[in-house]
Amino acid sequence: MDQILNKVGSYWLGQKANKEINSVGDDINSLSTSIEGGAKWLVNKIKGKMQKPLQELLKEYNLPIGIFPRDATNYEFNEETGKLTVFIPTVCEVGFKDSSVLRFFTTVTAYLEKGKLADIEGMKTKVVIWVKVTSITSDGSKLYVTAGMKKSRNREAYEVSRDGVSVDKF
Repeated sequence: MDQILNKVGSYWLGQKANKEINSVGDDINSLSTSIEGGAKWLVNKIKGKMQKPLQELLKEYNLPIGIFPRDATNYEFNEETGKLTVFIPTVCEVGFKDSSVLRFFTTVTAYLEKGKLADIEGMKTKVVIWVKVTSITSDGSKLYVTAGMKKSRNREAYEVSRDGVSVDKF
């Protein structure tokens, strides 16, 4: 009887230990994913300086929350210079309800001002061909996307955050 209880106890302890080890492994994987998305973001998190969600930052600057894909949650923002760097897990496209499409590289940089993203790098839109987006300006109910030429879009189409669809190249 003692041998059976020892085996059952050993098995039970072994299972508990495996779960704990797997949990630590998951935590490490989660940590490495965060590091890939932006080391500064992780350092700030460790220091206890939690930054607001990207969507909240965009709202504060009078821009629609759906400009970036939904999974673009890690970012760096320098309030002094206005430089914004957004980290996106994979190169992707986002389609909007006005039939426009934006394509994103894994890192998008821009200068954030009230109602405007300027000097954008890492974003394209399709205007017959894929064209680099250089700025996005919000003015009332309109969103102006400058990509080779300035194009007016209905801001309402960008008010909902959407998932990006993976693409092979930027």
